[in-house]
Order: sequence, then C-alpha cells, then structure tokens
Amino acid sequence: MNAPLRVPLGIDDFQKVREGGLLYVDKTHLVTDLLEKAGAEVVLLPRPRRFGKSLNLSMVRCYFEKRAEDLSPLFRDLQVWQAGDAVRAHFQRYPVVHLTMKGAKQATFEACWKTIREKIEALFREHKALLTSGALDSREEEKYRAILDGTADDVLYGRALLDLCHYLHRTHGERVLLLIDEYDEPIHAGYTHGYAPRILDFCRAFYGEGLKGNPHLFRAVLTGILRVARESIFSGLNNVTVYSLLRSEFNTCFGFTEPEVERLLAAAGRTDRLETLRAWYNGYLFGGEVIYNPWSVLNFLAAEDKDPEPYWLSTSSNDLIRELLQERAVELEPLFEALLTGGSVEKVLDEHVPLGELHTSENALWSLLVFAGYLKAERHSRGPMERPMHRLSIPNREVRELYTSTFRGWMAARLGGRGGALDALLDALLRGDAERLERLLQAFVTNVLSHHDVGFFGPERVYQAFLVGLLATLEPDYQVRSDRESGHGRADVLVRPAHPGKPGVVLELKVVKAARRAPEKALAEGLAQIREKAYAAELRAAGAEPVHAFAAAFDGKRVWVRAATLSPEEPSPRKKARKR
Repeated sequence: MNAPLRVPLGIDDFQKVREGGLLYVDKTHLVTDLLEKAGAEVVLLPRPRRFGKSLNLSMVRCYFEKRAEDLSPLFRDLQVWQAGDAVRAHFQRYPVVHLTMKGAKQATFEACWKTIREKIEALFREHKALLTSGALDSREEEKYRAILDGTADDVLYGRALLDLCHYLHRTHGERVLLLIDEYDEPIHAGYTHGYAPRILDFCRAFYGEGLKGNPHLFRAVLTGILRVARESIFSGLNNVTVYSLLRSEFNTCFGFTEPEVERLLAAAGRTDRLETLRAWYNGYLFGGEVIYNPWSVLNFLAAEDKDPEPYWLSTSSNDLIRELLQERAVELEPLFEALLTGGSVEKVLDEHVPLGELHTSENALWSLLVFAGYLKAERHSRGPMERPMHRLSIPNREVRELYTSTFRGWMAARLGGRGGALDALLDALLRGDAERLERLLQAFVTNVLSHHDVGFFGPERVYQAFLVGLLATLEPDYQVRSDRESGHGRADVLVRPAHPGKPGVVLELKVVKAARRAPEKALAEGLAQIREKAYAAELRAAGAEPVHAFAAAFDGKRVWVRAATLSPEEPSPRKKARKR
C-alpha cells in the first residue's frame, strides 16, 4: 500500500518544503528558462492565483541568492542541477531583493498604504546589515533609518527599490536580482474599493524607479494576474517583457502538466482517479500546454479518499470577477448561456488589460476572465494580416460552479430578496408541475427580464438564454444543455440528471403573438414536437426517471406553460409508423 503523500498545503517557502521532505513537483527549469532569456532584463509572468507563483519565486531566490549557507542539497536531485556549468555559474551568486504584495488588498487606501509601507520597512530590516557595512554614506544612512522607523516621506518610499538595489550592488559587487510577487494586488484592490487613482500614483513611482533603467539590476522577475495597461504603471519601461499564459515561453513552469499529475496519482496509489481530476481541475491552456490547477490537485491528494471539491474557488480572490459577472449578467447572458451549455465564444483578447474599462468594455472583461483562470482560451488564426481569435470555454467543473453560483446570486439580487422563488421554480420543474412553474416563471420574467438588456438578440434566443441561466443553478446534480442533439432533432433545453433514477426535463420554447396565434396551439405543437422528434432519447439513455416534457410560450413578458410526463415505454410516432 502506498504511503500517504506529504502534501504542502499553503507552504510557499521552497527551503521549508525541501528540508521538510514535503511533496515538490520540480519546476526548477524556470531558472534555466530565465537565464536563456538573456535579453529580457525585466520579466513579468502573469498567471492565475494559486498556480505556484510564490513557491516558484522562493525557489528562484534560493538558487540565485548569495548567502553563507550552502543550499546545494535542496537542488541536487532536481532538473536545474543537471543543466550544466553555465547555469551552475549563477548559483548563490547575487544579492536578492524579494518583495511580496500579498496582503495589500485592503478596503481603504489608508489601510493599503499602511500595509505597503510596512512591507518596505520589513524589506529594509532584512538587509539592515548594510548600515554597518561601511558602504553607505551619512546621508544614505539617514534615509535608510527613516524607512526603518517609518518617518520617511512618500518620495523616499517611492525610491525604495532603486535605493536598496543601489546599496546592495555597491556592497556585494554584483548586480541585484529583484523579485516582486503579486505586484498588481494593491491595484486590483484600488479598483474594487474605489481608490484606484491614489494607489496608481504610488505604483507608478515605486515600480518605475525600481525597474526603469535601474543600473543595479541583474534581472527582475514580477508575478501577478495581469499586465495592467493604460494606467501607465510601466510607462516608458521598454525593458519589461511580458510572458502571459497565451505565450509558449514558461508554459510548464506554473500549474501541473498531465504527466506530472499522473506521477502524483501513481505515487499516491490513486491512478483510477485521473478521469475525475481531468473533469474537475484540468482544462487550462498555457501556451498550448494542457495544465491542471495545482492547488486543487494537491488538496484532492491531501484529502485522500474524499470526492472532489471546488478548492480553488473557496480560496482564490474572486470578488472583482463575481461583481463584474453579476453586474453584466443580463447583457452577456446569451454568450454565457453558450458557455454554460458546454459551448464556446470567439473573442479577440488583449494581453494588456485596462482595469479602468472593466465595467464598460466587453473585451476587457473576457480578457480578465481568461488571465484570471476562469476561462480557457484556444487560439486560432484568421490569416496573416488579422489579429488571432481565441475560442473561449469554461475549463472544468470546478470553475463552472463559479458561474452557476454567480447566476444564482444575480437572480436573488434582481428579485430583491425573493431568491427563494428560484428554489421553488426548480422544484416545480423537477416535479413536472406546469401550473406552479408557469406562475413562478411569470414572476421571474416580469421582475428580472428586460428586452433592453439583451438588445439585438432575437426574442427566442433571449428566453432560451434566460432559462439556461436560471437552470444552471441545478449544477452539479444536473447537466443543463441547450440546442442539444437528441433523438431526431435538437431540443431547446435538456436537463439531464448526473445519476440514474432522478427526473429529467426537456423544454421546447415557442414565441407567439397572442393576437395572431393562440398560445394553447403553440403549446400543443411544442409537446407534439418533443414526442415526434424523440427529444427525450438522451435523458432515457442517462437513466432519467421520470422524464417531464414542458412546452413554454412567450409573448413579451407573458408566459404560458404546459407539461406532459413521457412514459418509459412510449415509442415516438416515427417508430409507430415503421411498425405499421
């Protein structure tokens, strides 16, 4: 029997992981990849949260940092140690400045600014031996102590990275490796809580002074979620090279590849769970490489025999994402309906996301969803003279839960505290209760849906998307699919149970003008169409029992619903005709 894996959950200190004999998936090729990019002085590596950025920077620090302690035992069985003398020449050679902006996501500017000052002060305390090195003159010592005791002015804090690199370069005779983790966290906080202009003013000075033409840099590596654009954070910085998840460089340095996941499962004696992990935590594409969410995989392994859970969603900071989805749910609902039913949408992505336009720019929102890990992007070319398009889709079941919970929250908010009506509507649907479903659906259409919200989409598409958005909250116990091929045609909406013996539902939607066409006739035609084209075939194959057939007719904000329960033995009219 395999021994339980010693999984490091929430430990992003490379030395602690290695010395403690904890599980480590070898990502030391990041060191060699960085050294191969000799012309890239400042490297920005944006990746979603919890994809190993902090542990990677800790590993990079351990490899490059000049210190008395010999750290070679941490690396001897890893890839970087086999990379040759040219790479080994950089081992423990450079002074390192390692700053993390984690924890700077505060609700007010004052709290955020206080946190950042404390981080800079801690950085200077870490290198306070500079004060007794003899390398600083009296004026520099005075400025250094002002940072330490918290009396420095804003200008001095803005120059802090540049000054510290200068002092370390002069003292050690080697240029400095500068590592900044989650550089954009205070910027996200500024946009979320309304103090963006004030935090941007500081970040322009702080990052600009530390990175733009800094003669004391050997290399700088930044991580975050986005390449923030149009806020001029990197204004004039022509030495920053951005390697987003759309690029092939560094594509296996963050997250787990499929071979890595297979080895982990083999070590845990759980190779039978590979398909489960694929469904729940796979589906990301980094530069064409299929990637698993490492945080969720590690939590799954640590839980041993438990079923999968949405580990990443419960810890990742998605306040801004959820707020934007709920704010624009109606406007974008037809597109999200395609995503929720397992389809895709095609968009041009911008690697430089303008955060200030997230509330108004659809393209900015799609780009954020991709780079934050909430959508998968598959590139396809439109020709040599055109910008490439990306086919966007929901990567896995874990992320799908965010969208379904977002729609549930949006519905509750739009109903003004009447969110319990959604549960009642779903119950009526699964019980085949047409009268109650009509009454509840009428309330939803009256209170929630507005034709102006979805403008140019045709009315039948509006109702179909609206219903799929409502029913998506049945996940994961039920799969909701739209325009799904079943039997002899495509059903408007299918609700298929995840387990046999549970009810299934097929809906056929009709748009009528009551003055010209009787709703009752349209409803009868809808139910007949369900039988004639055997739309319930897929539900029968999945073991659904019973299967409820609904026809719904819409005229503006007026709704009619009729139902029929299809018997298991009932053949379609086509089969009857063949028998005769």
